[in-house]
Amino acid sequence: MNESSLAAPEVVLLHSNDIHSRLEPAAKMAAYIADTRRTYGSDHVLAVDIGDHMDRMRVETEGSDGLVNIALMNAAGYEVATIGNNEGLTFTPEHLDAAYGEQAKFQTICANFRYGTTGERPKWLMPSTIIKKSRLTLGLIGVTAAFSDFYKLLGWDVTDPLKAVAEQAALLREQVDVLVVMSHLGLPMDRRMAQEISGIDLILGGHTHHLLEEPEYIGQTCVCAAGKFGEYIGRVEIGIDPISTRPTFRAVCVPVAALEEQAEAAAIISGFKAAGERRLSRVIARLSAPLPARAERESPLGNLLAAGLRRWTDAEIGIVNAGQLLGGLAAGDVTAGDIHALCPSPINPCRMKLRGTAIRLAMEQSLLGEFIDKPIRGFGFRGTLLGTLAVDGAEIHWDDAAEPYNKITSILINGQPFDDEREYLVGTIDMFTFGVGYETIKGGTEFRYYLPEFIRDVLERELQDSEALSDSHRLRWIHSDAGSR
Repeated sequence: MNESSLAAPEVVLLHSNDIHSRLEPAAKMAAYIADTRRTYGSDHVLAVDIGDHMDRMRVETEGSDGLVNIALMNAAGYEVATIGNNEGLTFTPEHLDAAYGEQAKFQTICANFRYGTTGERPKWLMPSTIIKKSRLTLGLIGVTAAFSDFYKLLGWDVTDPLKAVAEQAALLREQVDVLVVMSHLGLPMDRRMAQEISGIDLILGGHTHHLLEEPEYIGQTCVCAAGKFGEYIGRVEIGIDPISTRPTFRAVCVPVAALEEQAEAAAIISGFKAAGERRLSRVIARLSAPLPARAERESPLGNLLAAGLRRWTDAEIGIVNAGQLLGGLAAGDVTAGDIHALCPSPINPCRMKLRGTAIRLAMEQSLLGEFIDKPIRGFGFRGTLLGTLAVDGAEIHWDDAAEPYNKITSILINGQPFDDEREYLVGTIDMFTFGVGYETIKGGTEFRYYLPEFIRDVLERELQDSEALSDSHRLRWIHSDAGSR
Protein backbone atom coordinates (compact mmCIF):
# COMPACT_ATOMS: atom_id res chain seq x y z
CA MET A 1 0.00 0.00 0.00
CA ASN A 2 2.94 2.34 0.60
CA GLU A 3 4.21 3.22 -2.89
CA SER A 4 7.40 5.27 -2.67
CA SER A 5 7.85 5.33 -6.46
CA LEU A 6 4.43 6.91 -7.05
CA ALA A 7 5.29 9.76 -9.44
CA ALA A 8 1.99 11.26 -10.59
CA PRO A 9 -0.60 11.15 -7.81
CA GLU A 10 -4.26 11.21 -8.64
CA VAL A 11 -4.91 13.40 -5.60
CA VAL A 12 -2.75 15.48 -3.28
CA LEU A 13 -4.56 15.67 0.05
CA LEU A 14 -3.31 18.49 2.30
CA HIS A 15 -4.31 18.36 5.96
CA SER A 16 -3.86 20.66 8.96
CA ASN A 17 -4.77 20.18 12.59
CA ASP A 18 -4.51 21.92 15.97
CA ILE A 19 -3.42 25.27 14.59
CA HIS A 20 -4.85 26.92 17.74
CA SER A 21 -5.07 30.33 16.10
CA ARG A 22 -1.42 30.51 15.16
CA LEU A 23 -2.65 32.69 12.35
CA GLU A 24 0.65 33.51 10.69
CA PRO A 25 1.46 29.83 10.07
CA ALA A 26 -2.10 29.46 8.77
CA ALA A 27 -1.33 32.26 6.28
CA LYS A 28 1.78 30.37 5.19
CA MET A 29 -0.26 27.21 4.75
CA ALA A 30 -2.61 29.17 2.48
CA ALA A 31 0.34 30.00 0.24
CA TYR A 32 1.43 26.34 0.18
CA ILE A 33 -2.08 25.16 -0.68
CA ALA A 34 -2.33 27.69 -3.50
CA ASP A 35 1.08 26.69 -4.85
CA THR A 36 0.10 23.01 -4.80
CA ARG A 37 -3.06 23.79 -6.72
CA ARG A 38 -1.06 25.71 -9.32
CA THR A 39 1.25 22.71 -9.71
CA TYR A 40 -1.32 19.94 -9.94
CA GLY A 41 -4.61 21.70 -10.76
CA SER A 42 -7.54 22.15 -8.44
CA ASP A 43 -9.12 18.88 -9.57
CA HIS A 44 -6.17 17.02 -8.08
CA VAL A 45 -5.87 18.85 -4.73
CA LEU A 46 -8.02 18.60 -1.61
CA ALA A 47 -7.36 20.66 1.55
CA VAL A 48 -8.96 19.67 4.86
CA ASP A 49 -8.68 20.70 8.52
CA ILE A 50 -9.00 18.31 11.46
CA GLY A 51 -10.15 20.76 14.14
CA ASP A 52 -8.86 23.14 16.81
CA HIS A 53 -8.11 25.76 14.18
CA MET A 54 -9.68 28.29 16.56
CA ASP A 55 -8.19 29.35 19.89
CA ARG A 56 -9.54 32.27 21.89
CA MET A 57 -6.09 33.17 23.21
CA ARG A 58 -5.65 35.34 20.08
CA VAL A 59 -7.21 38.79 20.00
CA GLU A 60 -8.34 38.20 16.41
CA THR A 61 -10.23 35.04 17.36
CA GLU A 62 -11.60 36.35 20.65
CA GLY A 63 -12.68 39.62 19.07
CA SER A 64 -14.44 37.96 16.14
CA ASP A 65 -15.93 34.87 17.82
CA GLY A 66 -13.77 32.73 15.54
CA LEU A 67 -14.69 34.39 12.25
CA VAL A 68 -11.06 35.25 11.48
CA ASN A 69 -10.33 31.52 11.39
CA ILE A 70 -13.21 30.88 9.04
CA ALA A 71 -12.07 33.74 6.78
CA LEU A 72 -8.54 32.30 6.61
CA MET A 73 -9.86 28.83 5.79
CA ASN A 74 -12.13 30.26 3.10
CA ALA A 75 -9.24 32.20 1.57
CA ALA A 76 -7.01 29.12 1.60
CA GLY A 77 -9.65 27.10 -0.22
CA TYR A 78 -10.29 24.41 2.36
CA GLU A 79 -13.07 22.15 1.15
CA VAL A 80 -13.82 20.11 4.28
CA ALA A 81 -13.29 20.60 8.02
CA THR A 82 -14.27 18.90 11.23
CA ILE A 83 -14.55 20.56 14.62
CA GLY A 84 -12.27 20.08 17.59
CA ASN A 85 -12.95 20.65 21.25
CA ASN A 86 -11.66 24.22 20.98
CA GLU A 87 -14.44 25.02 18.53
CA GLY A 88 -17.12 22.94 20.18
CA LEU A 89 -16.46 23.82 23.82
CA THR A 90 -15.21 27.40 23.80
CA PHE A 91 -17.86 28.85 21.49
CA THR A 92 -21.62 28.85 22.01
CA PRO A 93 -23.99 27.13 19.57
CA GLU A 94 -24.91 30.59 18.30
CA HIS A 95 -21.25 31.35 17.56
CA LEU A 96 -20.91 28.06 15.68
CA ASP A 97 -24.06 28.77 13.69
CA ALA A 98 -22.64 32.13 12.64
CA ALA A 99 -19.21 30.72 11.81
CA TYR A 100 -20.01 27.45 10.07
CA GLY A 101 -23.61 28.11 9.06
CA GLU A 102 -23.26 31.63 7.68
CA GLN A 103 -19.59 32.28 6.85
CA ALA A 104 -17.88 29.00 5.99
CA LYS A 105 -17.53 28.21 2.29
CA PHE A 106 -16.37 24.66 3.06
CA GLN A 107 -18.27 21.60 4.24
CA THR A 108 -18.20 20.85 7.97
CA ILE A 109 -18.50 17.19 8.97
CA CYS A 110 -18.70 15.45 12.33
CA ALA A 111 -20.48 12.12 12.81
CA ASN A 112 -20.80 12.17 16.61
CA PHE A 113 -22.04 15.73 17.18
CA ARG A 114 -25.76 16.53 17.59
CA TYR A 115 -28.15 18.79 19.45
CA GLY A 116 -28.92 17.33 22.86
CA THR A 117 -32.60 18.29 22.76
CA THR A 118 -33.59 16.98 19.33
CA GLY A 119 -30.86 14.53 18.40
CA GLU A 120 -30.59 16.34 15.07
CA ARG A 121 -27.49 17.94 13.58
CA PRO A 122 -27.25 21.65 12.79
CA LYS A 123 -28.07 22.46 9.17
CA TRP A 124 -24.40 23.28 8.55
CA LEU A 125 -23.14 19.90 9.78
CA MET A 126 -23.06 16.51 8.06
CA PRO A 127 -21.61 13.25 9.42
CA SER A 128 -19.61 12.65 6.26
CA THR A 129 -19.22 13.72 2.67
CA ILE A 130 -18.20 12.33 -0.70
CA ILE A 131 -15.88 14.34 -2.93
CA LYS A 132 -14.67 13.52 -6.41
CA LYS A 133 -11.12 14.51 -7.31
CA SER A 134 -9.56 13.52 -10.61
CA ARG A 135 -10.56 9.91 -11.21
CA LEU A 136 -11.06 9.11 -7.52
CA THR A 137 -14.10 9.24 -5.28
CA LEU A 138 -13.15 10.01 -1.69
CA GLY A 139 -15.39 9.47 1.31
CA LEU A 140 -14.59 11.61 4.33
CA ILE A 141 -15.92 11.02 7.86
CA GLY A 142 -15.44 13.60 10.61
CA VAL A 143 -15.33 12.80 14.32
CA THR A 144 -14.40 14.69 17.50
CA ALA A 145 -13.38 13.87 21.07
CA ALA A 146 -16.38 13.10 23.27
CA PHE A 147 -16.12 15.41 26.29
CA SER A 148 -19.73 14.52 26.93
CA ASP A 149 -20.23 16.16 30.34
CA PHE A 150 -18.95 19.50 29.08
CA TYR A 151 -20.82 19.39 25.77
CA LYS A 152 -24.08 18.60 27.54
CA LEU A 153 -23.90 21.93 29.37
CA LEU A 154 -23.79 23.72 26.02
CA GLY A 155 -26.72 21.76 24.62
CA TRP A 156 -24.78 19.21 22.56
CA ASP A 157 -24.88 15.43 22.57
CA VAL A 158 -21.47 14.08 21.58
CA THR A 159 -21.62 10.32 21.19
CA ASP A 160 -19.19 7.41 21.03
CA PRO A 161 -16.84 8.39 18.18
CA LEU A 162 -15.77 4.89 17.16
CA LYS A 163 -19.37 3.70 16.90
CA ALA A 164 -20.17 6.73 14.75
CA VAL A 165 -17.19 6.05 12.47
CA ALA A 166 -18.14 2.39 12.10
CA GLU A 167 -21.68 3.34 11.07
CA GLN A 168 -20.50 5.87 8.48
CA ALA A 169 -17.79 3.55 7.17
CA ALA A 170 -20.39 0.85 6.52
CA LEU A 171 -22.52 3.35 4.60
CA LEU A 172 -19.71 4.79 2.48
CA ARG A 173 -17.31 1.93 1.84
CA GLU A 174 -18.93 0.58 -1.31
CA GLN A 175 -19.46 4.05 -2.77
CA VAL A 176 -15.88 5.32 -2.68
CA ASP A 177 -12.37 4.50 -3.85
CA VAL A 178 -10.71 5.92 -0.74
CA LEU A 179 -12.26 6.09 2.73
CA VAL A 180 -10.76 8.79 4.95
CA VAL A 181 -11.47 9.58 8.61
CA MET A 182 -10.77 13.13 9.78
CA SER A 183 -10.22 12.34 13.43
CA HIS A 184 -9.97 14.86 16.26
CA LEU A 185 -9.63 12.00 18.75
CA GLY A 186 -5.89 11.70 19.34
CA LEU A 187 -3.32 9.13 18.27
CA PRO A 188 -4.23 6.37 20.79
CA MET A 189 -7.84 6.41 19.58
CA ASP A 190 -6.73 6.58 15.94
CA ARG A 191 -4.66 3.44 16.43
CA ARG A 192 -7.59 1.71 18.08
CA MET A 193 -9.87 2.82 15.26
CA ALA A 194 -7.50 1.35 12.67
CA GLN A 195 -7.42 -1.95 14.55
CA GLU A 196 -11.14 -2.27 15.25
CA ILE A 197 -12.96 -0.79 12.24
CA SER A 198 -12.52 -2.39 8.85
CA GLY A 199 -12.62 -0.57 5.56
CA ILE A 200 -10.76 2.62 6.55
CA ASP A 201 -7.95 3.48 4.16
CA LEU A 202 -6.60 6.66 5.71
CA ILE A 203 -6.86 8.36 9.12
CA LEU A 204 -5.86 12.02 9.39
CA GLY A 205 -5.42 12.74 13.09
CA GLY A 206 -5.33 15.59 15.55
CA HIS A 207 -6.12 16.53 19.16
CA THR A 208 -3.05 15.03 20.88
CA HIS A 209 -0.63 17.11 18.78
CA HIS A 210 1.32 14.10 17.55
CA LEU A 211 3.69 14.61 14.65
CA LEU A 212 4.07 11.55 12.46
CA GLU A 213 6.81 12.51 10.03
CA GLU A 214 6.33 9.04 8.56
CA PRO A 215 2.86 7.50 8.57
CA GLU A 216 1.96 4.46 10.63
CA TYR A 217 0.42 1.47 8.90
CA ILE A 218 -1.96 -0.59 11.00
CA GLY A 219 -3.27 -3.44 8.93
CA GLN A 220 -4.41 -1.82 5.71
CA THR A 221 -4.97 1.61 7.28
CA CYS A 222 -2.52 4.50 6.92
CA VAL A 223 -2.42 6.83 9.96
CA CYS A 224 -1.11 10.41 9.62
CA ALA A 225 -0.81 13.41 11.95
CA ALA A 226 0.81 16.81 11.40
CA GLY A 227 1.72 18.00 14.90
CA LYS A 228 0.49 21.31 16.28
CA PHE A 229 0.38 25.09 15.99
CA GLY A 230 0.77 25.13 12.21
CA GLU A 231 4.39 24.04 12.38
CA TYR A 232 3.71 21.47 9.63
CA ILE A 233 1.10 20.84 7.00
CA GLY A 234 0.41 17.21 6.18
CA ARG A 235 0.63 16.06 2.57
CA VAL A 236 -0.68 12.73 1.31
CA GLU A 237 -0.24 11.80 -2.35
CA ILE A 238 -2.92 9.28 -3.27
CA GLY A 239 -2.90 6.85 -6.17
CA ILE A 240 -4.44 3.50 -7.03
CA ASP A 241 -2.41 0.31 -7.37
CA PRO A 242 -3.18 -1.05 -10.86
CA ILE A 243 -3.06 -4.67 -9.72
CA SER A 244 -4.78 -4.69 -6.34
CA THR A 245 -6.86 -1.56 -7.13
CA ARG A 246 -6.26 -0.49 -3.54
CA PRO A 247 -5.24 3.08 -2.78
CA THR A 248 -1.57 3.90 -2.37
CA PHE A 249 -0.24 6.65 -0.14
CA ARG A 250 2.93 8.67 0.03
CA ALA A 251 2.67 10.81 3.18
CA VAL A 252 4.97 13.48 4.58
CA CYS A 253 4.76 16.48 6.88
CA VAL A 254 5.99 19.70 5.30
CA PRO A 255 7.61 22.36 7.57
CA VAL A 256 5.87 25.70 7.29
CA ALA A 257 8.28 28.13 9.02
CA ALA A 258 10.32 29.08 5.95
CA LEU A 259 7.29 29.71 3.72
CA GLU A 260 5.97 33.18 2.88
CA GLU A 261 2.56 34.26 4.13
CA GLN A 262 -0.13 34.51 1.48
CA ALA A 263 -0.81 38.23 0.98
CA GLU A 264 -4.60 37.85 1.13
CA ALA A 265 -4.36 35.87 4.36
CA ALA A 266 -2.00 38.40 5.94
CA ALA A 267 -4.47 41.17 5.12
CA ILE A 268 -7.29 39.18 6.72
CA ILE A 269 -5.28 38.81 9.94
CA SER A 270 -4.47 42.52 10.02
CA GLY A 271 -8.09 43.53 9.51
CA PHE A 272 -9.43 41.23 12.21
CA LYS A 273 -6.72 42.33 14.62
CA ALA A 274 -7.80 45.94 14.34
CA ALA A 275 -11.46 45.00 14.71
CA GLY A 276 -10.71 42.73 17.65
CA GLU A 277 -8.76 45.41 19.47
CA ARG A 278 -11.65 47.83 19.00
CA ARG A 279 -14.15 45.32 20.32
CA LEU A 280 -12.00 44.51 23.37
CA SER A 281 -11.30 48.16 24.15
CA ARG A 282 -14.43 48.55 26.28
CA VAL A 283 -13.60 49.67 29.82
CA ILE A 284 -14.93 47.30 32.46
CA ALA A 285 -13.37 48.78 35.62
CA ARG A 286 -11.28 51.67 36.88
CA LEU A 287 -8.70 50.76 39.53
CA SER A 288 -7.54 53.25 42.13
CA ALA A 289 -4.48 51.10 42.89
CA PRO A 290 -2.53 48.37 41.06
CA LEU A 291 -3.42 44.69 41.40
CA PRO A 292 -0.15 42.75 41.17
CA ALA A 293 -0.04 39.08 40.17
CA ARG A 294 2.75 36.68 41.12
CA ALA A 295 3.04 33.06 40.10
CA GLU A 296 5.38 32.09 42.94
CA ARG A 297 3.61 33.70 45.91
CA GLU A 298 0.34 35.16 47.12
CA SER A 299 -0.79 38.30 45.31
CA PRO A 300 -3.95 40.43 45.19
CA LEU A 301 -5.04 39.50 41.67
CA GLY A 302 -4.67 35.79 42.41
CA ASN A 303 -6.70 36.26 45.60
CA LEU A 304 -9.36 38.11 43.61
CA LEU A 305 -9.68 35.26 41.13
CA ALA A 306 -9.85 32.62 43.88
CA ALA A 307 -12.54 34.63 45.69
CA GLY A 308 -14.44 35.04 42.46
CA LEU A 309 -14.43 31.30 41.83
CA ARG A 310 -15.71 30.69 45.37
CA ARG A 311 -18.56 33.17 44.87
CA TRP A 312 -19.35 32.15 41.29
CA THR A 313 -19.76 28.51 42.31
CA ASP A 314 -21.30 29.18 45.75
CA ALA A 315 -18.56 27.18 47.45
CA GLU A 316 -16.83 27.27 50.84
CA ILE A 317 -13.31 27.51 49.45
CA GLY A 318 -11.89 28.98 46.23
CA ILE A 319 -8.73 27.43 44.77
CA VAL A 320 -6.88 28.27 41.54
CA ASN A 321 -3.28 28.07 40.37
CA ALA A 322 -1.62 31.48 40.21
CA GLY A 323 -0.06 30.60 36.85
CA GLN A 324 -3.44 31.23 35.22
CA LEU A 325 -2.61 34.94 35.44
CA LEU A 326 0.07 36.08 33.00
CA GLY A 327 0.45 39.52 34.57
CA GLY A 328 -1.04 42.07 36.93
CA LEU A 329 -3.11 45.19 36.39
CA ALA A 330 -1.97 48.79 36.72
CA ALA A 331 -4.06 51.52 38.30
CA GLY A 332 -6.49 53.20 35.92
CA ASP A 333 -8.84 51.87 33.26
CA VAL A 334 -9.03 48.11 32.74
CA THR A 335 -10.36 46.95 29.39
CA ALA A 336 -11.71 43.61 28.23
CA GLY A 337 -8.52 43.33 26.18
CA ASP A 338 -6.40 43.74 29.32
CA ILE A 339 -8.21 40.86 31.00
CA HIS A 340 -7.94 38.72 27.88
CA ALA A 341 -4.19 39.37 27.68
CA LEU A 342 -3.49 38.36 31.26
CA CYS A 343 -6.00 35.49 31.42
CA PRO A 344 -6.26 34.02 27.90
CA SER A 345 -6.97 30.39 28.83
CA PRO A 346 -10.38 29.03 27.79
CA ILE A 347 -10.80 27.41 31.21
CA ASN A 348 -14.16 27.12 32.95
CA PRO A 349 -15.20 27.42 36.60
CA CYS A 350 -15.97 24.17 38.36
CA ARG A 351 -17.35 23.11 41.74
CA MET A 352 -16.76 19.84 43.55
CA LYS A 353 -16.80 18.17 46.91
CA LEU A 354 -13.22 17.50 48.02
CA ARG A 355 -11.91 15.77 51.14
CA GLY A 356 -9.77 17.79 53.49
CA THR A 357 -6.76 15.47 53.11
CA ALA A 358 -6.66 16.19 49.34
CA ILE A 359 -6.96 19.94 49.96
CA ARG A 360 -4.17 19.92 52.53
CA LEU A 361 -1.85 17.94 50.26
CA ALA A 362 -2.43 20.34 47.35
CA MET A 363 -1.73 23.29 49.65
CA GLU A 364 1.51 21.67 50.86
CA GLN A 365 2.55 21.05 47.27
CA SER A 366 1.88 24.68 46.39
CA LEU A 367 4.69 25.69 48.78
CA LEU A 368 7.27 23.66 46.83
CA GLY A 369 9.30 24.92 43.88
CA GLU A 370 8.82 21.68 41.95
CA PHE A 371 5.11 22.49 41.71
CA ILE A 372 5.30 26.28 41.48
CA ASP A 373 7.73 26.09 38.54
CA LYS A 374 6.15 23.08 36.88
CA PRO A 375 5.54 23.64 33.14
CA ILE A 376 2.00 22.83 32.00
CA ARG A 377 0.87 22.21 28.41
CA GLY A 378 -2.62 21.64 27.07
CA PHE A 379 -5.94 21.05 28.88
CA GLY A 380 -7.00 24.59 28.01
CA PHE A 381 -4.03 26.17 29.79
CA ARG A 382 -2.44 29.00 27.83
CA GLY A 383 0.17 30.02 30.40
CA THR A 384 3.59 28.50 30.99
CA LEU A 385 4.04 27.53 34.66
CA LEU A 386 1.62 26.04 37.18
CA GLY A 387 2.30 28.56 39.93
CA THR A 388 1.37 28.36 43.59
CA LEU A 389 -2.24 28.11 44.79
CA ALA A 390 -4.34 31.21 45.28
CA VAL A 391 -7.08 30.53 47.81
CA ASP A 392 -10.12 32.16 49.36
CA GLY A 393 -12.25 31.14 52.32
CA ALA A 394 -9.11 29.80 54.01
CA GLU A 395 -6.41 31.15 56.27
CA ILE A 396 -3.25 29.04 56.17
CA HIS A 397 -0.42 29.38 58.67
CA TRP A 398 2.87 27.92 57.50
CA ASP A 399 6.55 27.63 58.37
CA ASP A 400 9.03 27.88 55.51
CA ALA A 401 11.77 26.26 57.61
CA ALA A 402 9.81 23.05 58.09
CA GLU A 403 10.28 19.96 55.92
CA PRO A 404 8.34 19.60 52.65
CA TYR A 405 4.77 18.39 53.19
CA ASN A 406 4.96 19.49 56.84
CA LYS A 407 5.11 23.26 56.36
CA ILE A 408 1.47 24.02 57.16
CA THR A 409 0.89 24.45 60.88
CA SER A 410 -2.83 25.27 60.85
CA ILE A 411 -5.75 25.98 58.52
CA LEU A 412 -8.97 27.83 59.19
CA ILE A 413 -11.91 27.55 56.78
CA ASN A 414 -14.18 30.56 57.10
CA GLY A 415 -12.99 30.95 60.69
CA GLN A 416 -13.49 27.29 61.64
CA PRO A 417 -10.75 24.69 62.31
CA PHE A 418 -9.90 22.58 59.27
CA ASP A 419 -11.07 18.95 59.27
CA ASP A 420 -8.96 16.58 57.18
CA GLU A 421 -11.77 14.03 57.04
CA ARG A 422 -14.54 16.40 56.04
CA GLU A 423 -15.66 17.03 52.46
CA TYR A 424 -15.65 20.71 51.50
CA LEU A 425 -17.38 22.47 48.63
CA VAL A 426 -14.55 23.84 46.51
CA GLY A 427 -14.84 26.34 43.67
CA THR A 428 -11.99 25.79 41.26
CA ILE A 429 -11.23 25.21 37.55
CA ASP A 430 -12.01 22.41 35.14
CA MET A 431 -8.29 21.91 34.35
CA PHE A 432 -7.74 20.31 37.74
CA THR A 433 -10.42 17.68 37.09
CA PHE A 434 -8.20 16.23 34.35
CA GLY A 435 -5.49 15.48 36.92
CA VAL A 436 -3.23 18.31 35.80
CA GLY A 437 -0.90 20.22 38.12
CA TYR A 438 -2.25 19.72 41.63
CA GLU A 439 -3.40 16.19 40.96
CA THR A 440 -5.13 15.47 44.27
CA ILE A 441 -7.86 17.95 43.33
CA LYS A 442 -9.00 15.48 40.68
CA GLY A 443 -10.19 13.22 43.52
CA GLY A 444 -13.29 15.28 44.14
CA THR A 445 -16.90 14.18 43.68
CA GLU A 446 -20.17 15.73 42.53
CA PHE A 447 -18.50 17.86 39.86
CA ARG A 448 -20.43 20.78 38.43
CA TYR A 449 -19.01 22.66 35.46
CA TYR A 450 -19.99 26.21 34.53
CA LEU A 451 -20.15 26.80 30.76
CA PRO A 452 -19.85 28.87 28.63
CA GLU A 453 -18.21 31.19 31.18
CA PHE A 454 -14.41 31.35 31.39
CA ILE A 455 -12.39 32.31 34.44
CA ARG A 456 -11.75 35.70 32.84
CA ASP A 457 -15.51 36.30 33.04
CA VAL A 458 -15.24 35.59 36.76
CA LEU A 459 -12.36 38.04 37.01
CA GLU A 460 -14.32 40.71 35.12
CA ARG A 461 -17.17 40.52 37.60
CA GLU A 462 -14.84 40.74 40.61
CA LEU A 463 -13.06 43.78 39.21
CA GLN A 464 -16.36 45.66 39.34
CA ASP A 465 -16.88 44.88 43.05
CA SER A 466 -15.20 47.43 45.34
CA GLU A 467 -15.45 45.17 48.41
CA ALA A 468 -13.85 42.30 46.53
CA LEU A 469 -11.03 44.57 45.37
CA SER A 470 -10.34 45.73 48.91
CA ASP A 471 -10.45 42.20 50.31
CA SER A 472 -7.99 40.90 47.69
CA HIS A 473 -5.17 42.60 49.62
CA ARG A 474 -5.92 40.57 52.76
CA LEU A 475 -3.40 37.78 53.34
CA ARG A 476 -4.62 34.20 53.14
CA TRP A 477 -1.17 32.63 53.65
CA ILE A 478 0.34 33.67 56.98
CA HIS A 479 4.07 32.99 57.40
CA SER A 480 4.86 32.01 60.98
CA ASP A 481 8.07 34.11 60.99
CA ALA A 482 7.58 37.10 58.71
CA GLY A 483 3.82 37.46 59.02
CA SER A 484 3.43 37.41 55.24
CA ARG A 485 4.06 35.25 52.27
